Amino acid sequence: MSDEENTTTVCNDLLVAEDIYLTSGVHIGTQQKSADMKDFIYKVRQDGLYVLDVKKTDERIRAAASFLARYDPKRVLVVSARQYGQKPAREFSKAIGAPAFAGRFVPGTLTNPANPGFIEPEVLVVTDPSADKQALNEALNLGIPIVAMCDANNETRNVDLVIPTNNKGRRALACIYWLLSREVLYARGDLKDPADFNMEIEDFEAKLV
Repeated sequence: MSDEENTTTVCNDLLVAEDIYLTSGVHIGTQQKSADMKDFIYKVRQDGLYVLDVKKTDERIRAAASFLARYDPKRVLVVSARQYGQKPAREFSKAIGAPAFAGRFVPGTLTNPANPGFIEPEVLVVTDPSADKQALNEALNLGIPIVAMCDANNETRNVDLVIPTNNKGRRALACIYWLLSREVLYARGDLKDPADFNMEIEDFEAKLV
């Protein structure tokens, strides 16, 4: 098999066409690279931006969906402090039936029973380990697994399942949360075929500010 044929085969094995990842900017990382993320870097561009490997992103979305599908959705907490992550996080939570915390995370939400918004999740999904540090630290204290969308510059030592992606871009976050929604529902058996998912990337996309 030629390299060209092999590339085509790999692309056909992706959850969506590779150009959907690329046009959504999922692969566009930062100008800084953490040692933790080196295995997810495809190359560095001439302008210094690190490019993430979308094939690895694709693999991790599958793994995260399979993992999250095992949990009662009411015990999955989705968190996003990032502005462009809030709408996609809320849409994801609605799609799979999980609670979401979009915006500033109130300290003690996971650790203080006196907190009015107290919740006891069994797994945490964060949009950015850095921006969502408070929620991540509380989850660490509880010893529950953490799934996180991580950019080229993120440290991942406290993350159990990394989804490498541009976690700052409006379209990129919409794409990742859309795919994750679809694949969780499929893994749970709620969809007979991923193509049956009735939402589009645009439905997850935050408005420009």
